[in-house]
Amino acid sequence: MKYKRSLIAAAVAMLAGTAGAQVSDGVVKIGVMNDQSGTYADLAGPGSVVAARMAVEDFGAAKKGMKVDILVADHQNKPDVGSTIARQWFDVDKVDVIMDVPTSSVVLAVNQIAKEKNKALIVSTGATSDLTGKACTPNAIHWTYDTWSLANGTGSAVVKTGGDTWFFLTADYAFGHALERDTEAVVLKNGGKVVGKVRHPFPASDFSSFLLQAQSSKAKVIGLANAGADTTNAIKQGAEFGIVKGGQQFAGLLVFLTDVHALGLDKAQGLLLTEAFYWDLNPQTRAWSERFAKLHKGAKPTMAQAGVYSATLHYLKAVEAAKTDDGPKVIAQMKKMPSEDAAFGKGRVRQDGRHVHDMYLFEVKKPSESKGPWDYYKVRATIPAEQAFRPESEGGCPLVK
Repeated sequence: MKYKRSLIAAAVAMLAGTAGAQVSDGVVKIGVMNDQSGTYADLAGPGSVVAARMAVEDFGAAKKGMKVDILVADHQNKPDVGSTIARQWFDVDKVDVIMDVPTSSVVLAVNQIAKEKNKALIVSTGATSDLTGKACTPNAIHWTYDTWSLANGTGSAVVKTGGDTWFFLTADYAFGHALERDTEAVVLKNGGKVVGKVRHPFPASDFSSFLLQAQSSKAKVIGLANAGADTTNAIKQGAEFGIVKGGQQFAGLLVFLTDVHALGLDKAQGLLLTEAFYWDLNPQTRAWSERFAKLHKGAKPTMAQAGVYSATLHYLKAVEAAKTDDGPKVIAQMKKMPSEDAAFGKGRVRQDGRHVHDMYLFEVKKPSESKGPWDYYKVRATIPAEQAFRPESEGGCPLVK
């Protein structure tokens, strides 16, 4: 009996030594919220759930006596749906942190609810840089990329590598306007020129007249200030006009590996884009991505999915270190600790909630350069972490002193 009691006491002591001692309900609940079946399902969707589960396994939660549950929901890219899910998760299901969240409008809606409920939000796929600017809170972290890093990464790196004349093909709504505005500013700052721009309806199916204007401009770079189907449709139709073969290059301002996979190298070749991650960067990313692919129908991970893995792993380390799953306390702990993992390498979280790490300017390979499936990118430039994101002093985040 004494032996059994000592075992029980030891088990309790072990649990107390982990985050389990002050974890609400005795379980850490992570809610992966994204588009599970629509426009962004391939680039985030079920793959983000796979990535989160890999992070829980690699953290060793079970061995540490920490119970972790993952919930999944489809926000359908609608702010009202995302808000309803967030309230249900926080109020009823006792979710501690919401992860991923594509679509900026949904991000900003859920951000307000996380602040109201004093819970945590960690965004991988949503793009708005306002999350670490005027809308920043002690409850949120922006992990993978944002509109500022995309615009400044692609714009400055492309100009510095010779792409000094630009023509913008822009979706005629707020997201497209912001991408065009931010990228144009960087192009001009680095000595480049904008020789023309055209706005297209959102969404659009026929880009022929816009592409002809871009082609006749003779600009070295055609900046695609759009996303999703608008981007892939423009590139597909651009291939029919022989734009890349004619010496011009597309610069995709928000493009994922799965977009290139859907396009095929024959149409995507020569495309310039900025990403935070690529599966074939180094031995660590290759090994991690092989594991991911085995769990996700052979598909290599996107930067959004890799970001979910990296963020979830760092979150769990912070829960363990802080010995609590209280939202703001865990977020604060994440800012105190440097991050490091197989997907993103080393990084850190700033006071404004921005996770900083290297970004990369990639060029999509020609079919003849590819050695096999998913071998799509070559590195044009590495953008150091401290240059890849908006300076903390310029975002307007009230948390920055």
